[in-house]
Amino acid sequence: MLGDKYSVLLPTYNERENLPLIVWLLVKYFGESGYNYEIIVIDDGSPDGTLEIAEQLQKIYGEDKILLRPREKKLGLGTAYIHGIKHATGNFIFIMDADLSHHPKFIPEFIEKQKEGNYDLVSGTRYQGNGGVYGWDLRRKLISRGANFLTQVLLRPGASDLTGSFRLYKKKVLESLVERCVSKGYVFQMEMIVRARQLNYTIGEVPISFVDRVYGESKLGGNEIVSFVKGLLTLFATT
Repeated sequence: MLGDKYSVLLPTYNERENLPLIVWLLVKYFGESGYNYEIIVIDDGSPDGTLEIAEQLQKIYGEDKILLRPREKKLGLGTAYIHGIKHATGNFIFIMDADLSHHPKFIPEFIEKQKEGNYDLVSGTRYQGNGGVYGWDLRRKLISRGANFLTQVLLRPGASDLTGSFRLYKKKVLESLVERCVSKGYVFQMEMIVRARQLNYTIGEVPISFVDRVYGESKLGGNEIVSFVKGLLTLFATT
């Protein structure tokens, strides 16, 4: 469909080093593939000046391509997506991390995959085909694999990578999922897939290589793991 437009939601918090690079890569791969797009930066009051960097990028690439929709303070991923969707003019929405762990080079593959099966959502997977993880120590890999395995056993979600946050959604599908999701943080992505299965949405998968964040602190600490397990059990009990 010629009229398709892709809105990329980039929630940011202290990503001043990463943002110029991720935006440049997005512009490059969208430009090369010829798809219509916009990038929505949702900065949650970063103290490191991420928003000022985003303003510079807007001057370079144009206000039609870079939309700034900042918020006063850190309000969490789920609400960042809700906020972003309100401002998105595309009929498709990409969600991805701004920390370069998701490479924009996979974007054309997501779009092709979506068109192939007219999928409601396409999820990047680190666990199928030639997908993989780089820059993680064994502990992180075990946690991620373990979390994924647990989830597969408990929830049978029909997708191989549940905690990843590199995805393409039909806009109306994302809206209906976000409305239903109650989790915060790390569990949120998983709940989105579980709810999608409940509502009989179709899910396609694209193998991606995930690279651990280049700059800044990783978000996955001990308390994240505890809240993940709690969230998983809650989901299991309520779905």
